[in-house]
Amino acid sequence: MTQSSLTVKAPGKLMIAGEYSVLAPNQKSVVIAVNRYITINIELNQKNIISIPKMNLENITWQIKDEDIEFNVWDKRLEFIKNAISTSIKFLRENLVGIKSFKLQVESELEDPLTNKKYGLGSSGAIIVSVVSAILLLHNNDKKLPSLDEIFKLSVIAHLKVQKNGSGADIAAATYGGWIEYSAFDTDFLLNELNIGGKLKKIIYKPWPNLIIKKLMPPTSLKLAIAWTKNPAKTGPMVNKFQEFRNKNPKAYDEFLNESSICVKRLINSFNTNNYEKIIESIRQNRNALQNLDYNAKMSIETNKLRNLCNIAEKFGSGKSSGAGGGDCGIAFIRLEEQRYELYKLWEAADMMPLDLKVSKMGVSIWKF
Repeated sequence: MTQSSLTVKAPGKLMIAGEYSVLAPNQKSVVIAVNRYITINIELNQKNIISIPKMNLENITWQIKDEDIEFNVWDKRLEFIKNAISTSIKFLRENLVGIKSFKLQVESELEDPLTNKKYGLGSSGAIIVSVVSAILLLHNNDKKLPSLDEIFKLSVIAHLKVQKNGSGADIAAATYGGWIEYSAFDTDFLLNELNIGGKLKKIIYKPWPNLIIKKLMPPTSLKLAIAWTKNPAKTGPMVNKFQEFRNKNPKAYDEFLNESSICVKRLINSFNTNNYEKIIESIRQNRNALQNLDYNAKMSIETNKLRNLCNIAEKFGSGKSSGAGGGDCGIAFIRLEEQRYELYKLWEAADMMPLDLKVSKMGVSIWKF
């Protein structure tokens, strides 16, 4: 029997290592899910309605036009949700599932509650994963639940239609949770499959070249600290600058990939051998690789605030920017838990906000019927 209402949660993410290089084939990265969530409340309804209170978007109605979704208002912030809905509906139709009208409400913990500025925790990925999951689950009809692999691949497709770039690491974190070793899919392969009009149910069950998603077990002594610079950054423009650099300076680009590959592999090996000191050193090496990229590509990855954040962290272990940089968050691995208070004090004195984030072991989940 179809569920009449349910609630779905998907966690945000933080990149630990391998930023930018993960956009290239066969390059590994490490990403975590964090315990701040996008929550979707969905229920059957006479009309299709979406509400996002934090964005002051209330009771937005929409209708299906062929394979597209039309809202009664235009707002750029709805693009990710629009593509998550259209991708989910297309997949359901391919599986001969009748589409029902529903009311959907989005709640987010991925912003600062005082300023409503984003922390940089992968909100677009978490929104897409939660919306796709909620729609599939609402139309379940007592058949098997959608697998995490189905949710991940459909979410990647929805995301790619909007942003045209990205590794999918944020979507992997939101879907599977925990610590993840991640290598991105071949974007050209996926775009080609979509451009030739292949059915989604065939595309998502094919092997995706280069895609690797593996759970990692962190060392028991691992102590992760996170701070927000209070300066939001947009990933898309930063990725575009990186791609311009790749095209204009292939030699320096290859050098960066090699540097990043070495330190990310060392980091993953340090996890597997439970070697905490080597993790600290690997993070330091990854920061150096990103600094070299920053210098060569003139991307402003490590802003003054991020540089200060990392330099403070170096007093206790090692630190680096997380994600695309240009603002958002930085991370630190410290040697002793007793050092956390002192680290936080120094960060706060430098006008940065420590975030009490923990790794979310669960990815997307139904937590209330």
